[in-house]
Amino acid sequence: MAHRILVVDDAAFMRMMIKDILTKNGYEVVAEAADGAQAIEKYKEFSPDLVTMDITMPEMDGISSLKEIKKLNPNAKVIMCSAMGQQAMVIDAIQAGAKDFIVKPFQADRVIEAISKTLA
Repeated sequence: MAHRILVVDDAAFMRMMIKDILTKNGYEVVAEAADGAQAIEKYKEFSPDLVTMDITMPEMDGISSLKEIKKLNPNAKVIMCSAMGQQAMVIDAIQAGAKDFIVKPFQADRVIEAISKTLA
């Protein structure tokens, strides 16, 4: 059975790119969210195996959303995604419980490596 993934990013184009990488590699994207608040709702609804989470989003940022998801499920697997040069945020994300970090623009092999390592 394919691993079920929730893709969270405020940019529809980025969601489409990562969704494309995932589906081509045999993963099932069960839902998408455009901000952290939506991410929490979708997480409750779909209980995905893994979440890819953008850090910088309107409404609720990725780190706040990550913390909420971890409250719902301490074993949640979340990989953070962000643009270059946000090292401080990367550290915050890892401390908040993120399993890995992917830098945008996405490199397909790096995305798959992070996901397979996290789901292993």
